[in-house]
Amino acid sequence: MSTRAKAKQPRRRLDAAAARERILDVAEKRLVAVGPSGIRLQDVAAEAGVSHPNVLHHFGSRELLVKAVIARSMRAINASLVEAIRASTGEKEQLEAMIESVAATLDRMGHGRVVMWLALEGHTVDGADARLIDVVEAAHTLRRSRNKRASRDDTARTVVLGALALCAGSVMAPMMLENAGLSGDPRAIGQFRKWLARLLVQHLDRDRG
Repeated sequence: MSTRAKAKQPRRRLDAAAARERILDVAEKRLVAVGPSGIRLQDVAAEAGVSHPNVLHHFGSRELLVKAVIARSMRAINASLVEAIRASTGEKEQLEAMIESVAATLDRMGHGRVVMWLALEGHTVDGADARLIDVVEAAHTLRRSRNKRASRDDTARTVVLGALALCAGSVMAPMMLENAGLSGDPRAIGQFRKWLARLLVQHLDRDRG
């Protein structure tokens, strides 16, 4: 029996919201396994147990489906970060845990590569779906509780720096670390992320914003 035949699930009657989430779940799993270019709407529909027209009804195209998967992931990352920052006291260990959590999604889940692919193709994830500004506001509220002179623009740039380092690092960290004379193995990458966390904490705790 072929892999495709095994993956096919019986059709089921789902309401629109449930069908959309089921399609996104299947597409996310396939995205991690085969990358954006390997996503085929017919295969996603078969595994999700819905019709090909149903997938088109919800997403319109393969490209829009991939973007929807990433937008959902970014919403989840942002929401978890905002929650963690609001519960944080600003300690280095807490920031390290946040960075590792984001890295797990971008790196091990493969979403960082897809975000880079979308950017290189000239596509962006809708800002309404991936509101980095919410992370900035939470981070600045925490920072202001410790340093009333902190600059919001500086906080925003620091958040962007961290996001860029994690996103690009999910694709290029092993190569760049090795080319810089450092080991590119997983332990070295983890050490780099801890170093990044310390750097960000030291900057955010500085006396002048």
